[in-house]
Amino acid sequence: QVQLVESGGGLVQAGGSLRLSCAASGSISSIYVMAWYRQAPGKQRELVATITSGGSTNYADSVKGRFTISRDNAKNTVSLEMNSLKPEDTAVYYCRAAGGYDRDIAWGQGTQVTVSS
Repeated sequence: QVQLVESGGGLVQAGGSLRLSCAASGSISSIYVMAWYRQAPGKQRELVATITSGGSTNYADSVKGRFTISRDNAKNTVSLEMNSLKPEDTAVYYCRAAGGYDRDIAWGQGTQVTVSS
């Protein structure tokens, strides 16, 4: 099994920055893709960014140019650097680990990000 623990959420003013981290433990060799999702109140969970074991990244259009996902395979962590934050970025952010064919492996418990205007 894989366990994911997120950290780094908080309250920030619009235009500010936050860095989220997700630490993976357990059977991490099965992980191919790490991703960040978010869910705002009353909305569906949406994909924010992904990174493969080889370092290929993908971003939602709404965060391109502002967010950067990175992965430290030696430390088994994935981070999300969030810059130029907007109130609409307010959500609970979840870390996800997936195997081949986007097979679900694990989800983190979520961390709250609140951006004030």
